[in-house]
Amino acid sequence: MYNECMSSPLIAESDQPIAQAVQALVYCNPFTPQRVEYECQALGKPVPAARQVWSHRDDHDSDTGHVLTALRRRVEPMVDRLQRQLTSSKRATYDESELLTYEALAIYLLYDLHHEALSLAAQAALTGRPSPAPHAVWPAFLRDFQRYFVIPGRTMPGGHRPEHLFAVFFQIRRAFTHIFEHIVGASQPAAQLRAAVWQSIFTHDLSRYYRFLFDRMGEFTTLITGESGTGKELVARAIGLSRYVAFDPKSQRFAGDFVAAFYPVNLAALSPTLIESELFGHKRGSFTGAVEDRVGWLESCPDLGAVFLDEIGELEPTLQVKLLRVLQDRRFSRIGETRSRAFAGKIIAATNRDMATEIHQRRFRQDLYYRLCSDVIRTPSLREQLRDRPGDLDAMIMFITRRISPRQPQTLCRDAAAWIRQGLGETYDWPGNFRELEQCVRNVMVRGSYEPLANQTQSQRDPMQRLLDDVRHLRLDADSLLSRYAAMVHDREGSYEAAARRLGLDRRTVKARAAAGRNAMR
Repeated sequence: MYNECMSSPLIAESDQPIAQAVQALVYCNPFTPQRVEYECQALGKPVPAARQVWSHRDDHDSDTGHVLTALRRRVEPMVDRLQRQLTSSKRATYDESELLTYEALAIYLLYDLHHEALSLAAQAALTGRPSPAPHAVWPAFLRDFQRYFVIPGRTMPGGHRPEHLFAVFFQIRRAFTHIFEHIVGASQPAAQLRAAVWQSIFTHDLSRYYRFLFDRMGEFTTLITGESGTGKELVARAIGLSRYVAFDPKSQRFAGDFVAAFYPVNLAALSPTLIESELFGHKRGSFTGAVEDRVGWLESCPDLGAVFLDEIGELEPTLQVKLLRVLQDRRFSRIGETRSRAFAGKIIAATNRDMATEIHQRRFRQDLYYRLCSDVIRTPSLREQLRDRPGDLDAMIMFITRRISPRQPQTLCRDAAAWIRQGLGETYDWPGNFRELEQCVRNVMVRGSYEPLANQTQSQRDPMQRLLDDVRHLRLDADSLLSRYAAMVHDREGSYEAAARRLGLDRRTVKARAAAGRNAMR
């Protein structure tokens, strides 16, 4: 009896490296370099010198499939062996840390067994395509959970409930779909954005999220900052549509429809009165035109939902005060009512303004900002992404052309990329960001060319500024540069002779160059 109770370690020393690596992999942010490190450690491979970026590329999709297959071949027999050992040696005692490691391995395997079905269900729900509902996966999931987590005669330390793991797994698949499929690019700024969105949903500690933060994230307001056209609403949608939704094992249904629980409000597009009515609702007769009671978005938003306030920097001071109360007390009142109502959802806000400047110039309340900034994400500009990885331009054009015409995206992508490189050059800084790139691609498809806004207004701008812009973007060859400069010097000096002396050129050369320069500037 003494020998039976003094059991050997649950996980053999030879299995410790892979077990510890998989345990770290289960709880890490999949969009950080650490994921690659843990995968390599689990497979016994050297960690690549260059940090890999997990992005939406066909070759990466193939590589990822091979890695997941190899990991499953190593993890599944280990979990089966440990499960048999725990079941057969009922009186043996093991350290809690060993049992937690086993549970992490079982979580990895359980997720791997069912993530494809849950992913198909998540994509079908988002796109409206026919597919088995996520609850159809539940019977097989429950069977596998009971096999690995319900050990007769043992109480496992993690206290995992099958319905909770099922809900988190479905949430992970929804979040991954939004982040991986829609935030594209292999640059470091794009990779950091994907990792930041994941953290907004699950925090930096997924183990802690599993245990007690999963139903508290609505209390954290997310503020998204960045230039116009950098995908702030895309980020907000990914966060808002990836919230935790509880699963009821009795009815075998989720507690709500995550697709219908995202409410975007563009504050810059509405008058203050309409904003207040949209957000808070109103009572009949509270103002001219209020012919019936109206339920606002704050009241409509369920516990699992999110209200997205785009262009929060445009909000009027009086409404800033009302919104501050919502964030402080989680309560609000309809216009014309004194009754206080509870807000149970999540607030996501976005702005392209410099909030420090707005606060300094008293256009935005500092106390409201400090209620908004519990979770801040900055979306990188397109020029930042292309500066880090110029080749991403082709991947982004392909992403756009696939959405426009799924049948022949390669041809459209090739034509658009060729025109952009010839018509705009490699150094064009895309002031309109991804939104401008998308419209540029559409222009090239329709008209065979694209004229940036800066070019459209050049005739109204100072010739020197136009020349400096073209030089900065390397748009001119040597002849064009000399011709336009000669025209400007002639205009300044008033005669070809004076211009020739300043330029150190022959009078006839200056005359010919100036004429060519004026034609180029028209």
